[in-house]
Amino acid sequence: MTEFKDAPVTDVDLADFDDVFQSSEADERDYQPVPDGKYQVRVETVELARTPKGDPILKWMLRILGPTCEGRVLFRNNVISTDENVGWLKKDLYTCGLRLTRLSELPANLERLLDIRLEVLKKTKGDYESVYFNKRIKTADEAAPAGTAGQAKPAPTKATSKARSELSKF
Repeated sequence: MTEFKDAPVTDVDLADFDDVFQSSEADERDYQPVPDGKYQVRVETVELARTPKGDPILKWMLRILGPTCEGRVLFRNNVISTDENVGWLKKDLYTCGLRLTRLSELPANLERLLDIRLEVLKKTKGDYESVYFNKRIKTADEAAPAGTAGQAKPAPTKATSKARSELSKF
């Protein structure tokens, strides 16, 4: 029996869908990139993967909360291949409030990055778009006075469940 998740797309017979595909309408979408500027975002997903070259990469999906473009998505990737890359990653993790002793602890701590709110700066230079983490935005619960810690946490979001499933791949 073939495992479909591991089968290359070329091994899948899509001919049964040709008629539906040909009769389906496809409107041209007027895609506009998110304009450069500062945004408040929530970390929706974060996963460790590999680049086509084989280097480890931390991939972030950031959902915009405002002040404009609410609901749109920004992406940030941290390739982990040079000392400089590792330094940038460490700064991003510290901005998110994740202090690790060793980078090898990251896979076990990815879930702690979910639902964190950040202020980011999106900048375009030529054909390249970059997203920089400026600062963490603490929620009311995180900013609560001492002594209120340990109260019930809110139920996990879809992003938390997504991270758990992404972590199960490792």
